[in-house]
Parts: sequence; structure tokens; C-alpha cells
Amino acid sequence: MKNLGGKIALVTGGNSGIGYAAAKELSLQGARVIITGRRQEAVNAAAEELGVTGFLADQASVSAIEHLAATVKDRFGKVDILFINAGIVSGSAIETATEETFDQVIGINYKGAYFTLSKFIPLLNDGASIVFLSSNTASMHGANASIYSSSKAALNSVMKAAAIELAPRKIRVNSVSPGPTQTEILNKLGLDEAARKNLDNWMLERVPLKQFGDPGDVAKMVAYFCSDAAKFIYGR
Repeated sequence: MKNLGGKIALVTGGNSGIGYAAAKELSLQGARVIITGRRQEAVNAAAEELGVTGFLADQASVSAIEHLAATVKDRFGKVDILFINAGIVSGSAIETATEETFDQVIGINYKGAYFTLSKFIPLLNDGASIVFLSSNTASMHGANASIYSSSKAALNSVMKAAAIELAPRKIRVNSVSPGPTQTEILNKLGLDEAARKNLDNWMLERVPLKQFGDPGDVAKMVAYFCSDAAKFIYGR
């Protein structure tokens, strides 16, 4: 169904995982989609596969976000859908956490997402939809995940504040908080086979269905939030 026909959608981190699946789903539902990523080759490949527009942009850099906003404004004018998806995962015990890891995770997951929202607000049409990719770890805490969990909890707080600030323009702001989902991001943790298996088992123990999610499942929820079917849902 072309529920999103005529809409302009921007998906950050859209060259892989949930972002890629969301870009595909939004496109299938009729939106004209823009994806971003930090690696030009990956962005180009994904954009070609999906039949969408791809731009290089590092969410960790506010100047890069500003440049992206200016480029999108010049090429597309306004935006109807903003899916702030780009993020990284990193595990560390609080006792052994480093400033470098803290700054990297918070810089991309929280600061980068915050300023993506900030810089794109002027480009949003009235009645637009914003969706943050959060995580169930924002409220289901576990060992060695304090930095990542904190970054997602912070996103949820910003989402609720933004929902109030943008309500006069009928711009809806929500977040999706999936549980463990099979994407490449888990492979980037650098765990050996045994450690990865232990992590998977630990996560699955906390999921009633005892299974990992699929990026396409999350993508459908994102598309739902961006459609008229969710026109009275905000700040969730």
C-alpha cells in the first residue's frame, strides 16, 4: 500500500541493519527516501540497491549534520519523515569504562541524534513525523551496558520533550524500542564465538518469545508511526 506517497523521508544510518530495512519499507509505501551513512562506499551501494538517494554524513559531527541539512534543503526543500536511526553499540563495565568509549557512544547515539533533530526542525513540514531508534535497554538494564543504555534513555527523554515543543505544528515525535535484533551491529562488538553466544543467550532469556527480531519487523513499526494510522500517537 502507498500509505506514504508524496512524502520525503530521511533515514540516518540507512546503509545497513534497521535503517536499511526502514528505508526499504518507507520506499515501498511510496515515500521518496534519503539515506545517510559514514562510509561512502556503503552508502552508495545501499542507495543503488534501494533505489533511493544517499548522502555521506557522520552523525558524530555537528558540522556534518549542518552540511547534510543544507544539502537536503537545497535538493529536496522540506522533509515529512525523519527517522533518527544512526547509532553504535559498545559494551563496558562501569569500572573499566574509558573516556574514549563514553565520548564515542554518547557522541553518536545521543549528541548526534539530538543535533540531527535540532538542525532538521526548520526543514520539517507541519504535520511531519519524527521517529527515534531507541532500545529496550533504556529501561531493561544489564551489566556492561551502562553507556549504551544511558544514551538510549537520554534519547527517550529528548523525544518526550520534542513531542511537546513541536505539537503546535502537529509534528509527531515517537521512538521505537526494539529488543535484540539480528543486525551487523552486534558483530562489531569484537566478541569471540563463545562470548557472542553467551551474549545472545543472555538477551534471549529476557525475551518472552525467545527469539531475535528481524530488521523488517522494526521497519514496519517505523512506517506505521509515520503514517496517518498513527496520527494521534505522539511522545511514545
